Amino acid sequence: MLRFDVLIIGSGLAGLTLALQLAPHKSVCLVTKRQLNDSSSNWAQGGIAAVLNDEDSIEAHIQDTLIAGAGLCDPEVTRFVVEHGRETVEWLIGQGVPFTREDDDSGYHLTREGGHSQRRIIHAADATGHAVQETLSGKVRAHPNITVLEEHIAVDLITARKLGKRKDRCLGAYVLDKAHGRVITIEAEHTALASGGAGKVYLYTTNPDVATGDGVAMAWRAGCRVANMEFIQFHPTCLFHPIAKSFLISEAVRGEGGLLKLPDGSRFMPAHDDRAELAPRDVVARAIDFEIKKRGIDCVYLDISHQSADFITAHFPNIYQRCLEFGIDITKQPIPVVPAVHFSCGGVMTDHNARTDLPNLYAIGETACTGLHGANRLASNSLLECLVFANAAAGDILAQGPTETLPPLPDWDESRVTNADEEVVITQNWDELRRFMWNYVGIVRTDKRLERALHRIHLLRDEVHEFYSNFRVGNDLIELRNLLQVAELIVHCALARRESRGLHYSRDYPDMLPDAIPSVLTPLNYYSLLDQNHGHKRSHKHQ
Repeated sequence: MLRFDVLIIGSGLAGLTLALQLAPHKSVCLVTKRQLNDSSSNWAQGGIAAVLNDEDSIEAHIQDTLIAGAGLCDPEVTRFVVEHGRETVEWLIGQGVPFTREDDDSGYHLTREGGHSQRRIIHAADATGHAVQETLSGKVRAHPNITVLEEHIAVDLITARKLGKRKDRCLGAYVLDKAHGRVITIEAEHTALASGGAGKVYLYTTNPDVATGDGVAMAWRAGCRVANMEFIQFHPTCLFHPIAKSFLISEAVRGEGGLLKLPDGSRFMPAHDDRAELAPRDVVARAIDFEIKKRGIDCVYLDISHQSADFITAHFPNIYQRCLEFGIDITKQPIPVVPAVHFSCGGVMTDHNARTDLPNLYAIGETACTGLHGANRLASNSLLECLVFANAAAGDILAQGPTETLPPLPDWDESRVTNADEEVVITQNWDELRRFMWNYVGIVRTDKRLERALHRIHLLRDEVHEFYSNFRVGNDLIELRNLLQVAELIVHCALARRESRGLHYSRDYPDMLPDAIPSVLTPLNYYSLLDQNHGHKRSHKHQ
Protein backbone atom coordinates (compact mmCIF):
# COMPACT_ATOMS: atom_id res chain seq x y z
CA MET A 1 0.00 0.00 0.00
CA LEU A 2 1.11 3.54 -0.81
CA ARG A 3 0.15 6.56 1.26
CA PHE A 4 0.04 10.25 0.34
CA ASP A 5 -1.60 13.39 1.65
CA VAL A 6 -3.38 13.91 -1.68
CA LEU A 7 -4.19 11.53 -4.54
CA ILE A 8 -4.97 13.16 -7.90
CA ILE A 9 -6.47 10.96 -10.63
CA GLY A 10 -5.85 12.57 -14.03
CA SER A 11 -3.05 14.63 -15.55
CA GLY A 12 -4.77 17.34 -17.59
CA LEU A 13 -4.65 21.03 -16.75
CA ALA A 14 -6.87 20.58 -13.67
CA GLY A 15 -4.74 17.79 -12.20
CA LEU A 16 -1.40 19.42 -12.96
CA THR A 17 -2.50 22.77 -11.52
CA LEU A 18 -3.83 21.18 -8.33
CA ALA A 19 -0.61 19.18 -7.89
CA LEU A 20 1.61 22.25 -8.26
CA GLN A 21 -0.54 24.31 -5.88
CA LEU A 22 -0.41 21.62 -3.18
CA ALA A 23 3.14 20.32 -3.58
CA PRO A 24 4.88 22.96 -1.42
CA HIS A 25 2.77 21.81 1.53
CA LYS A 26 1.61 18.21 0.87
CA SER A 27 2.84 14.90 -0.48
CA VAL A 28 1.02 14.37 -3.78
CA CYS A 29 0.51 11.31 -5.95
CA LEU A 30 -0.63 11.98 -9.51
CA VAL A 31 -2.02 8.94 -11.33
CA THR A 32 -2.37 8.95 -15.12
CA LYS A 33 -3.38 5.98 -17.21
CA ARG A 34 -0.97 6.70 -20.05
CA GLN A 35 1.78 9.30 -20.16
CA LEU A 36 1.63 12.59 -18.28
CA ASN A 37 0.62 14.60 -21.35
CA ASP A 38 -2.11 12.23 -22.58
CA SER A 39 -5.17 14.34 -21.81
CA SER A 40 -7.89 16.39 -23.49
CA SER A 41 -6.15 19.53 -22.21
CA ASN A 42 -3.13 18.65 -24.31
CA TRP A 43 -5.34 18.59 -27.41
CA ALA A 44 -7.01 21.97 -26.73
CA GLN A 45 -6.32 24.34 -29.60
CA GLY A 46 -8.26 27.55 -29.02
CA GLY A 47 -7.15 29.05 -25.74
CA ILE A 48 -8.36 30.42 -22.40
CA ALA A 49 -11.18 32.94 -22.09
CA ALA A 50 -10.48 35.75 -19.62
CA VAL A 51 -11.04 39.49 -19.31
CA LEU A 52 -7.57 40.85 -20.07
CA ASN A 53 -8.03 44.34 -21.55
CA ASP A 54 -9.96 47.55 -20.91
CA GLU A 55 -12.27 47.09 -23.90
CA ASP A 56 -13.71 43.98 -22.29
CA SER A 57 -15.51 43.61 -18.95
CA ILE A 58 -16.36 41.01 -16.32
CA GLU A 59 -20.06 41.67 -16.93
CA ALA A 60 -19.70 41.05 -20.67
CA HIS A 61 -17.94 37.72 -20.16
CA ILE A 62 -20.55 36.67 -17.60
CA GLN A 63 -23.39 37.62 -19.94
CA ASP A 64 -21.85 35.73 -22.88
CA THR A 65 -21.49 32.62 -20.67
CA LEU A 66 -25.08 32.85 -19.42
CA ILE A 67 -26.48 33.28 -22.94
CA ALA A 68 -24.56 30.26 -24.25
CA GLY A 69 -25.67 28.20 -21.22
CA ALA A 70 -29.34 28.62 -22.17
CA GLY A 71 -30.55 29.54 -18.70
CA LEU A 72 -28.89 26.69 -16.79
CA CYS A 73 -25.63 28.36 -15.70
CA ASP A 74 -25.31 29.04 -11.99
CA PRO A 75 -24.94 32.86 -11.87
CA GLU A 76 -22.84 32.82 -8.67
CA VAL A 77 -20.45 30.19 -10.02
CA THR A 78 -20.20 32.00 -13.35
CA ARG A 79 -19.23 35.25 -11.64
CA PHE A 80 -16.77 33.41 -9.37
CA VAL A 81 -14.99 31.83 -12.35
CA VAL A 82 -14.92 34.92 -14.56
CA GLU A 83 -13.68 37.18 -11.75
CA HIS A 84 -10.74 34.82 -11.14
CA GLY A 85 -9.87 34.55 -14.83
CA ARG A 86 -7.14 37.16 -15.03
CA GLU A 87 -5.22 35.93 -11.98
CA THR A 88 -5.19 32.34 -13.25
CA VAL A 89 -3.87 33.43 -16.65
CA GLU A 90 -1.22 35.54 -14.94
CA TRP A 91 -0.23 32.47 -12.91
CA LEU A 92 0.27 30.52 -16.16
CA ILE A 93 2.34 33.36 -17.59
CA GLY A 94 4.41 33.26 -14.42
CA GLN A 95 4.96 29.54 -14.93
CA GLY A 96 6.42 30.31 -18.37
CA VAL A 97 3.61 29.39 -20.77
CA PRO A 98 4.57 30.95 -24.16
CA PHE A 99 1.32 32.68 -25.13
CA THR A 100 1.23 34.36 -28.55
CA ARG A 101 2.04 38.06 -28.53
CA GLU A 102 0.92 40.81 -30.90
CA ASP A 103 3.09 41.40 -33.95
CA ASP A 104 4.39 44.65 -32.48
CA ASP A 105 4.98 42.92 -29.10
CA SER A 106 2.65 45.42 -27.42
CA GLY A 107 0.87 42.68 -25.51
CA TYR A 108 -0.71 39.26 -25.90
CA HIS A 109 -2.78 38.51 -28.99
CA LEU A 110 -6.42 37.88 -28.12
CA THR A 111 -8.74 36.11 -30.51
CA ARG A 112 -12.51 35.79 -30.59
CA GLU A 113 -14.62 32.65 -30.76
CA GLY A 114 -18.29 31.78 -31.19
CA GLY A 115 -20.60 33.23 -28.55
CA HIS A 116 -18.07 35.84 -27.34
CA SER A 117 -18.88 39.54 -27.72
CA GLN A 118 -15.21 40.55 -27.40
CA ARG A 119 -11.74 39.33 -28.26
CA ARG A 120 -10.74 37.69 -24.98
CA ILE A 121 -9.13 34.34 -25.86
CA ILE A 122 -5.45 34.25 -24.93
CA HIS A 123 -3.68 31.47 -26.80
CA ALA A 124 -0.40 29.92 -27.85
CA ALA A 125 -0.84 29.87 -31.65
CA ASP A 126 -3.35 27.05 -32.31
CA ALA A 127 -1.96 24.59 -29.74
CA THR A 128 -2.64 26.30 -26.42
CA GLY A 129 -3.34 23.14 -24.47
CA HIS A 130 -0.07 21.53 -25.57
CA ALA A 131 1.92 24.63 -24.59
CA VAL A 132 0.32 24.72 -21.15
CA GLN A 133 0.71 20.97 -20.60
CA GLU A 134 4.36 20.95 -21.63
CA THR A 135 5.14 23.82 -19.28
CA LEU A 136 3.31 22.47 -16.22
CA SER A 137 4.19 18.80 -16.69
CA GLY A 138 7.89 19.70 -16.66
CA LYS A 139 7.44 21.40 -13.30
CA VAL A 140 5.39 18.48 -11.95
CA ARG A 141 8.06 15.95 -12.91
CA ALA A 142 10.74 18.05 -11.24
CA HIS A 143 8.94 18.63 -7.95
CA PRO A 144 10.23 16.42 -5.11
CA ASN A 145 6.82 16.28 -3.36
CA ILE A 146 4.96 14.93 -6.41
CA THR A 147 5.03 11.23 -7.29
CA VAL A 148 3.84 10.56 -10.85
CA LEU A 149 2.46 7.11 -11.63
CA GLU A 150 2.18 6.77 -15.41
CA GLU A 151 0.52 3.74 -17.05
CA HIS A 152 -1.71 3.36 -13.98
CA ILE A 153 -5.52 3.43 -14.15
CA ALA A 154 -7.86 3.88 -11.19
CA VAL A 155 -10.28 0.98 -10.70
CA ASP A 156 -12.50 2.34 -7.93
CA LEU A 157 -12.54 4.69 -4.98
CA ILE A 158 -12.13 3.34 -1.45
CA THR A 159 -14.67 4.72 1.02
CA ALA A 160 -15.24 4.37 4.76
CA ARG A 161 -18.72 3.01 4.06
CA LYS A 162 -17.24 0.12 2.12
CA LEU A 163 -15.18 -0.70 5.21
CA GLY A 164 -18.28 -0.76 7.42
CA LYS A 165 -17.84 2.68 8.96
CA ARG A 166 -20.91 4.80 9.67
CA LYS A 167 -19.32 8.13 8.83
CA ASP A 168 -18.46 7.98 5.16
CA ARG A 169 -15.50 9.64 3.44
CA CYS A 170 -13.08 8.92 0.63
CA LEU A 171 -9.92 7.10 1.73
CA GLY A 172 -8.10 6.70 -1.58
CA ALA A 173 -8.39 4.34 -4.53
CA TYR A 174 -7.51 0.98 -5.98
CA VAL A 175 -5.22 1.52 -8.97
CA LEU A 176 -4.12 -0.94 -11.65
CA ASP A 177 -0.40 -0.92 -12.41
CA LYS A 178 -0.73 -1.82 -16.09
CA ALA A 179 2.93 -2.72 -16.60
CA HIS A 180 2.85 -5.41 -13.89
CA GLY A 181 -0.84 -6.35 -14.10
CA ARG A 182 -1.47 -5.85 -10.39
CA VAL A 183 -3.88 -3.65 -8.44
CA ILE A 184 -2.26 -1.50 -5.77
CA THR A 185 -3.91 0.32 -2.87
CA ILE A 186 -3.32 4.06 -2.51
CA GLU A 187 -4.44 5.68 0.72
CA ALA A 188 -4.88 9.45 0.83
CA GLU A 189 -6.43 12.00 3.17
CA HIS A 190 -7.84 13.79 0.13
CA THR A 191 -8.60 12.47 -3.35
CA ALA A 192 -9.30 14.57 -6.45
CA LEU A 193 -10.91 13.29 -9.63
CA ALA A 194 -9.45 15.18 -12.61
CA SER A 195 -9.79 12.45 -15.21
CA GLY A 196 -11.56 14.44 -17.92
CA GLY A 197 -14.66 13.72 -19.96
CA ALA A 198 -16.27 10.76 -21.70
CA GLY A 199 -15.95 11.48 -25.42
CA LYS A 200 -15.03 7.86 -26.20
CA VAL A 201 -18.59 6.79 -25.37
CA TYR A 202 -19.36 8.05 -28.90
CA LEU A 203 -18.11 6.82 -32.26
CA TYR A 204 -16.76 10.19 -33.41
CA THR A 205 -15.01 12.49 -30.95
CA THR A 206 -12.26 15.08 -30.82
CA ASN A 207 -11.15 13.62 -27.48
CA PRO A 208 -8.09 11.39 -26.95
CA ASP A 209 -8.56 7.67 -26.26
CA VAL A 210 -8.22 8.23 -22.50
CA ALA A 211 -11.53 10.14 -22.26
CA THR A 212 -13.65 7.29 -20.93
CA GLY A 213 -15.60 8.93 -18.10
CA ASP A 214 -13.66 7.19 -15.33
CA GLY A 215 -14.07 9.93 -12.72
CA VAL A 216 -17.83 10.27 -13.19
CA ALA A 217 -18.36 6.50 -13.03
CA MET A 218 -16.20 6.04 -9.92
CA ALA A 219 -17.83 8.96 -8.10
CA TRP A 220 -21.29 7.62 -8.97
CA ARG A 221 -20.42 4.17 -7.65
CA ALA A 222 -19.14 5.83 -4.46
CA GLY A 223 -22.50 7.55 -3.90
CA CYS A 224 -22.05 11.01 -5.43
CA ARG A 225 -24.75 12.81 -7.37
CA VAL A 226 -24.24 13.65 -11.04
CA ALA A 227 -26.04 16.31 -13.05
CA ASN A 228 -26.72 17.52 -16.61
CA MET A 229 -25.17 14.51 -18.32
CA GLU A 230 -27.45 14.94 -21.34
CA PHE A 231 -25.58 18.08 -22.41
CA ILE A 232 -22.92 16.62 -24.69
CA GLN A 233 -21.20 19.29 -26.75
CA PHE A 234 -20.56 18.41 -30.37
CA HIS A 235 -17.79 20.56 -31.78
CA PRO A 236 -19.06 21.80 -35.14
CA THR A 237 -15.82 21.46 -37.05
CA CYS A 238 -13.85 18.23 -36.94
CA LEU A 239 -11.70 17.38 -39.96
CA PHE A 240 -13.55 14.97 -42.26
CA HIS A 241 -11.06 12.62 -43.92
CA PRO A 242 -11.09 8.82 -44.28
CA ILE A 243 -7.78 8.31 -42.47
CA ALA A 244 -7.71 11.35 -40.17
CA LYS A 245 -8.39 10.49 -36.53
CA SER A 246 -10.82 13.12 -35.23
CA PHE A 247 -8.64 16.18 -35.72
CA LEU A 248 -10.28 19.32 -34.36
CA ILE A 249 -10.42 22.49 -36.45
CA SER A 250 -10.33 25.23 -33.84
CA GLU A 251 -13.25 27.58 -33.36
CA ALA A 252 -10.70 30.35 -33.71
CA VAL A 253 -10.67 29.68 -37.47
CA ARG A 254 -14.26 30.97 -37.58
CA GLY A 255 -13.31 33.69 -35.11
CA GLU A 256 -10.72 34.95 -37.59
CA GLY A 257 -13.14 35.04 -40.52
CA GLY A 258 -13.59 31.41 -41.60
CA LEU A 259 -16.88 30.77 -43.44
CA LEU A 260 -18.97 27.59 -43.49
CA LYS A 261 -20.06 26.56 -46.97
CA LEU A 262 -21.95 23.86 -48.83
CA PRO A 263 -20.25 21.83 -51.58
CA ASP A 264 -21.41 24.41 -54.16
CA GLY A 265 -19.58 27.16 -52.26
CA SER A 266 -22.65 28.90 -50.85
CA ARG A 267 -22.91 29.90 -47.18
CA PHE A 268 -25.69 28.47 -45.00
CA MET A 269 -25.16 29.78 -41.43
CA PRO A 270 -26.90 33.17 -42.00
CA ALA A 271 -30.12 31.24 -42.71
CA HIS A 272 -29.87 29.48 -39.32
CA ASP A 273 -28.79 32.29 -36.98
CA ASP A 274 -28.15 36.03 -37.16
CA ARG A 275 -24.70 35.46 -35.62
CA ALA A 276 -23.85 33.17 -38.55
CA GLU A 277 -20.45 31.46 -38.11
CA LEU A 278 -19.99 33.11 -34.69
CA ALA A 279 -23.09 31.56 -33.15
CA PRO A 280 -22.52 29.27 -30.13
CA ARG A 281 -21.38 25.72 -30.79
CA ASP A 282 -24.75 24.03 -30.27
CA VAL A 283 -26.37 26.25 -32.90
CA VAL A 284 -23.59 25.71 -35.44
CA ALA A 285 -23.42 21.94 -34.84
CA ARG A 286 -27.18 21.52 -35.32
CA ALA A 287 -27.08 23.66 -38.46
CA ILE A 288 -24.32 21.51 -39.97
CA ASP A 289 -26.13 18.31 -38.95
CA PHE A 290 -29.33 19.67 -40.56
CA GLU A 291 -27.63 20.55 -43.84
CA ILE A 292 -25.79 17.21 -44.06
CA LYS A 293 -28.97 15.20 -43.49
CA LYS A 294 -31.19 17.40 -45.65
CA ARG A 295 -28.86 17.30 -48.65
CA GLY A 296 -27.46 13.79 -48.20
CA ILE A 297 -23.86 15.05 -48.18
CA ASP A 298 -20.91 13.69 -46.22
CA CYS A 299 -19.64 17.00 -44.85
CA VAL A 300 -19.63 20.77 -45.18
CA TYR A 301 -16.63 23.03 -45.72
CA LEU A 302 -14.85 25.63 -43.61
CA ASP A 303 -13.12 28.19 -45.79
CA ILE A 304 -10.51 30.70 -44.59
CA SER A 305 -8.56 30.82 -47.86
CA HIS A 306 -9.65 34.45 -48.42
CA GLN A 307 -7.15 35.41 -45.69
CA SER A 308 -3.51 35.77 -46.71
CA ALA A 309 -1.26 32.73 -46.60
CA ASP A 310 1.04 34.50 -44.13
CA PHE A 311 -1.89 35.22 -41.79
CA ILE A 312 -3.12 31.61 -41.91
CA THR A 313 0.28 29.98 -41.33
CA ALA A 314 1.07 32.42 -38.51
CA HIS A 315 -2.22 31.97 -36.65
CA PHE A 316 -2.91 28.30 -37.41
CA PRO A 317 0.45 26.60 -38.00
CA ASN A 318 -0.57 23.21 -36.60
CA ILE A 319 -3.92 23.09 -38.39
CA TYR A 320 -2.19 24.16 -41.63
CA GLN A 321 0.48 21.47 -41.31
CA ARG A 322 -1.94 18.70 -40.27
CA CYS A 323 -4.32 19.42 -43.15
CA LEU A 324 -1.38 19.56 -45.55
CA GLU A 325 -0.47 16.01 -44.49
CA PHE A 326 -3.87 14.96 -45.85
CA GLY A 327 -3.44 16.89 -49.10
CA ILE A 328 -5.49 19.93 -48.05
CA ASP A 329 -3.82 23.33 -48.43
CA ILE A 330 -6.04 25.57 -46.30
CA THR A 331 -4.46 28.71 -47.79
CA LYS A 332 -6.07 27.72 -51.11
CA GLN A 333 -8.79 25.17 -50.29
CA PRO A 334 -11.72 24.84 -47.89
CA ILE A 335 -11.51 22.27 -45.10
CA PRO A 336 -14.05 19.40 -45.10
CA VAL A 337 -15.64 19.28 -41.63
CA VAL A 338 -18.31 17.43 -39.63
CA PRO A 339 -19.47 17.72 -35.99
CA ALA A 340 -17.92 15.39 -33.39
CA VAL A 341 -18.34 14.92 -29.64
CA HIS A 342 -16.10 17.40 -27.87
CA PHE A 343 -17.10 18.11 -24.27
CA SER A 344 -19.42 16.97 -21.49
CA CYS A 345 -21.09 19.88 -19.67
CA GLY A 346 -22.41 17.57 -16.94
CA GLY A 347 -20.55 15.51 -14.40
CA VAL A 348 -20.05 15.02 -10.68
CA MET A 349 -21.85 17.74 -8.71
CA THR A 350 -19.48 20.03 -6.80
CA ASP A 351 -19.60 23.21 -4.75
CA HIS A 352 -17.49 26.40 -5.04
CA ASN A 353 -14.50 24.57 -3.54
CA ALA A 354 -14.79 21.57 -5.90
CA ARG A 355 -16.07 19.33 -3.07
CA THR A 356 -18.36 16.44 -4.02
CA ASP A 357 -21.06 14.80 -1.87
CA LEU A 358 -18.43 12.42 -0.44
CA PRO A 359 -16.22 14.06 2.21
CA ASN A 360 -12.53 14.32 1.23
CA LEU A 361 -13.37 13.72 -2.45
CA TYR A 362 -13.00 16.56 -4.98
CA ALA A 363 -13.82 16.75 -8.68
CA ILE A 364 -12.29 19.31 -11.05
CA GLY A 365 -12.22 19.95 -14.77
CA GLU A 366 -14.51 18.14 -17.19
CA THR A 367 -15.23 15.42 -14.61
CA ALA A 368 -17.16 17.97 -12.53
CA CYS A 369 -20.48 19.72 -12.96
CA THR A 370 -19.78 23.08 -11.32
CA GLY A 371 -22.72 25.00 -12.77
CA LEU A 372 -20.54 27.14 -15.05
CA HIS A 373 -21.48 25.65 -18.41
CA GLY A 374 -25.21 25.15 -18.00
CA ALA A 375 -26.77 23.60 -21.10
CA ASN A 376 -23.91 24.59 -23.42
CA ARG A 377 -20.28 25.53 -22.72
CA LEU A 378 -19.06 28.83 -24.05
CA ALA A 379 -15.90 28.38 -26.13
CA SER A 380 -12.59 28.43 -24.20
CA ASN A 381 -14.25 28.48 -20.78
CA SER A 382 -13.12 24.89 -20.11
CA LEU A 383 -9.42 25.52 -19.42
CA LEU A 384 -10.45 28.55 -17.37
CA GLU A 385 -12.71 26.32 -15.25
CA CYS A 386 -9.86 23.84 -14.72
CA LEU A 387 -7.58 26.57 -13.37
CA VAL A 388 -10.10 28.33 -11.13
CA PHE A 389 -11.45 25.20 -9.45
CA ALA A 390 -8.03 23.58 -9.09
CA ASN A 391 -7.01 26.67 -7.13
CA ALA A 392 -10.23 26.54 -5.10
CA ALA A 393 -9.74 22.85 -4.28
CA ALA A 394 -6.13 23.46 -3.26
CA GLY A 395 -7.17 26.23 -0.90
CA ASP A 396 -9.86 24.05 0.66
CA ILE A 397 -7.52 21.07 1.10
CA LEU A 398 -4.83 23.22 2.70
CA ALA A 399 -7.41 24.63 5.12
CA GLN A 400 -8.46 21.17 6.36
CA GLY A 401 -7.18 19.73 9.62
CA PRO A 402 -6.00 16.12 10.07
CA THR A 403 -8.64 13.41 9.65
CA GLU A 404 -9.37 10.35 11.77
CA THR A 405 -6.78 7.60 11.47
CA LEU A 406 -8.23 4.33 10.19
CA PRO A 407 -6.84 0.79 10.16
CA PRO A 408 -4.81 -0.22 7.09
CA LEU A 409 -6.95 -0.44 3.97
CA PRO A 410 -7.68 -3.91 2.60
CA ASP A 411 -5.82 -5.15 -0.44
CA TRP A 412 -7.64 -5.71 -3.72
CA ASP A 413 -9.21 -9.19 -3.63
CA GLU A 414 -8.42 -11.39 -6.63
CA SER A 415 -8.89 -14.70 -4.84
CA ARG A 416 -12.01 -15.66 -6.82
CA VAL A 417 -11.13 -14.49 -10.32
CA THR A 418 -9.04 -15.87 -13.20
CA ASN A 419 -7.45 -14.50 -16.34
CA ALA A 420 -9.89 -13.64 -19.12
CA ASP A 421 -10.44 -16.37 -21.68
CA GLU A 422 -11.84 -14.22 -24.53
CA GLU A 423 -11.00 -10.52 -24.76
CA VAL A 424 -13.19 -10.23 -27.90
CA VAL A 425 -16.19 -9.68 -25.60
CA ILE A 426 -14.71 -6.35 -24.53
CA THR A 427 -13.78 -5.08 -27.99
CA GLN A 428 -17.14 -6.10 -29.48
CA ASN A 429 -19.13 -4.44 -26.69
CA TRP A 430 -17.02 -1.27 -26.84
CA ASP A 431 -17.63 -0.95 -30.59
CA GLU A 432 -21.35 -1.61 -30.26
CA LEU A 433 -21.75 0.93 -27.46
CA ARG A 434 -20.04 3.74 -29.37
CA ARG A 435 -22.07 3.10 -32.52
CA PHE A 436 -25.52 3.06 -30.95
CA MET A 437 -24.70 6.07 -28.75
CA TRP A 438 -23.79 7.98 -31.93
CA ASN A 439 -26.95 6.89 -33.74
CA TYR A 440 -29.45 7.08 -30.87
CA VAL A 441 -28.08 9.72 -28.46
CA GLY A 442 -26.58 12.21 -30.90
CA ILE A 443 -27.16 15.84 -31.87
CA VAL A 444 -30.91 15.29 -32.47
CA ARG A 445 -32.77 12.85 -30.18
CA THR A 446 -36.15 11.16 -29.78
CA ASP A 447 -37.56 9.17 -26.86
CA LYS A 448 -37.71 6.06 -29.05
CA ARG A 449 -34.01 6.31 -29.87
CA LEU A 450 -33.13 6.93 -26.23
CA GLU A 451 -35.16 3.91 -25.08
CA ARG A 452 -33.43 1.74 -27.66
CA ALA A 453 -30.06 2.93 -26.42
CA LEU A 454 -31.00 2.23 -22.80
CA HIS A 455 -32.10 -1.30 -23.68
CA ARG A 456 -28.77 -2.02 -25.37
CA ILE A 457 -26.85 -0.47 -22.46
CA HIS A 458 -28.59 -2.80 -19.97
CA LEU A 459 -27.75 -5.87 -22.06
CA LEU A 460 -24.10 -4.88 -22.40
CA ARG A 461 -23.89 -3.89 -18.74
CA ASP A 462 -24.98 -7.38 -17.68
CA GLU A 463 -22.37 -8.98 -19.95
CA VAL A 464 -19.62 -6.71 -18.66
CA HIS A 465 -20.67 -7.24 -15.04
CA GLU A 466 -20.32 -10.99 -15.50
CA PHE A 467 -16.90 -10.48 -17.09
CA TYR A 468 -15.82 -8.09 -14.31
CA SER A 469 -16.96 -10.53 -11.59
CA ASN A 470 -15.08 -13.52 -12.95
CA PHE A 471 -11.88 -12.26 -14.53
CA ARG A 472 -8.91 -10.11 -13.54
CA VAL A 473 -9.32 -6.48 -14.42
CA GLY A 474 -7.42 -4.89 -17.28
CA ASN A 475 -7.36 -1.42 -18.79
CA ASP A 476 -9.97 -2.13 -21.49
CA LEU A 477 -12.39 -3.78 -19.09
CA ILE A 478 -12.12 -0.91 -16.59
CA GLU A 479 -12.75 1.67 -19.32
CA LEU A 480 -15.67 -0.24 -20.86
CA ARG A 481 -17.30 -0.66 -17.45
CA ASN A 482 -16.99 3.09 -16.87
CA LEU A 483 -18.23 4.00 -20.35
CA LEU A 484 -21.35 1.87 -19.93
CA GLN A 485 -22.08 3.56 -16.60
CA VAL A 486 -21.64 7.02 -18.10
CA ALA A 487 -23.73 6.11 -21.15
CA GLU A 488 -26.55 5.01 -18.85
CA LEU A 489 -26.38 8.30 -16.94
CA ILE A 490 -26.42 10.32 -20.19
CA VAL A 491 -29.52 8.51 -21.45
CA HIS A 492 -31.41 8.78 -18.14
CA CYS A 493 -30.74 12.52 -17.97
CA ALA A 494 -31.84 12.90 -21.60
CA LEU A 495 -35.08 10.98 -20.97
CA ALA A 496 -35.80 13.11 -17.91
CA ARG A 497 -35.54 16.40 -19.87
CA ARG A 498 -38.86 16.94 -21.64
CA GLU A 499 -37.79 20.01 -23.57
CA SER A 500 -35.08 21.16 -25.95
CA ARG A 501 -32.42 23.32 -24.34
CA GLY A 502 -28.84 24.08 -25.29
CA LEU A 503 -27.05 20.93 -26.41
CA HIS A 504 -30.07 18.69 -25.82
CA TYR A 505 -32.45 18.79 -28.78
CA SER A 506 -35.47 16.46 -28.82
CA ARG A 507 -37.87 16.09 -31.72
CA ASP A 508 -40.52 14.96 -29.25
CA TYR A 509 -40.12 18.13 -27.15
CA PRO A 510 -38.84 20.86 -29.52
CA ASP A 511 -39.79 23.80 -27.28
CA MET A 512 -37.88 25.17 -24.30
CA LEU A 513 -39.76 25.23 -20.99
CA PRO A 514 -40.01 28.53 -19.07
CA ASP A 515 -38.07 27.23 -16.05
CA ALA A 516 -34.48 25.98 -16.37
CA ILE A 517 -34.02 23.00 -14.05
CA PRO A 518 -30.83 20.88 -13.79
CA SER A 519 -31.07 17.13 -14.36
CA VAL A 520 -29.82 15.64 -11.08
CA LEU A 521 -29.39 11.90 -10.50
CA THR A 522 -28.87 10.52 -6.99
CA PRO A 523 -27.42 6.97 -6.66
CA LEU A 524 -29.67 5.78 -3.82
CA ASN A 525 -32.93 6.97 -5.43
CA TYR A 526 -31.75 5.92 -8.87
CA TYR A 527 -30.98 2.34 -7.94
CA SER A 528 -34.14 1.99 -5.84
CA LEU A 529 -36.14 3.00 -8.90
CA LEU A 530 -34.10 0.70 -11.11
CA ASP A 531 -34.63 -2.27 -8.79
CA GLN A 532 -38.35 -1.59 -8.71
CA ASN A 533 -38.84 -1.08 -12.44
CA HIS A 534 -36.27 -3.41 -13.97
CA GLY A 535 -35.44 -5.97 -11.30
CA HIS A 536 -31.79 -4.94 -11.56
CA LYS A 537 -29.49 -6.09 -8.76
CA ARG A 538 -26.34 -4.11 -8.14
CA SER A 539 -23.03 -5.82 -7.74
CA HIS A 540 -21.29 -5.31 -4.40
CA LYS A 541 -17.94 -6.63 -5.58
CA HIS A 542 -15.22 -4.23 -4.40
CA GLN A 543 -17.90 -1.68 -3.43
